[in-house]
Amino acid sequence: MHTAHKSVGELERLGKDLRSAFVDIAHLQPRIIINNRVYLEQTTPTTELSILSRRMEVEHEFQSTWAGSSKRVKLHGTFRVKAGFDLRQSFAVDLHADEITIRLPHAQILGIEQQQVDVLAFENGFWNRISADDVQNELSILPQLARQKALETNLPTEAERALQQQLEERLHPSQPLHLIFTTPAKGE
Repeated sequence: MHTAHKSVGELERLGKDLRSAFVDIAHLQPRIIINNRVYLEQTTPTTELSILSRRMEVEHEFQSTWAGSSKRVKLHGTFRVKAGFDLRQSFAVDLHADEITIRLPHAQILGIEQQQVDVLAFENGFWNRISADDVQNELSILPQLARQKALETNLPTEAERALQQQLEERLHPSQPLHLIFTTPAKGE
């Protein structure tokens, strides 16, 4: 009985360490369950946990010819794309003597912040002029291209691996640490 009591005490200490790790990393507290008993309830002062931020550069060109007159706009955009977890969904930690299981939603693109846009080409045709709508349409495409590029380079998957690594480096658990994603991966 002494060993069972000791392992529960060790799990409670590990539960506190896990809570501290999430509070430090994400400023949130997950629901922690030790041997099927709720130890700490989930509190979420923030709704998103951004794990990775990457600079993405994209270009887009628009060209139109009408009655022999061509107009052309080419833009280059620099964006900061953030990937992480939407914590409005369920998020819980389950501790057992032989394993730690963390259930959370799959990582996703959380935000795209425009840092800079450069006009590489702005060429009016003789009577086919560039309109404000042409420019606005081109500007609205750039963030979509940055999101697409972030997904193509697997930024959300990298965020999932980074969270696993941060937790293992912080906790050094003696039992296996498993992240289980409770939502389908977003292909967005």
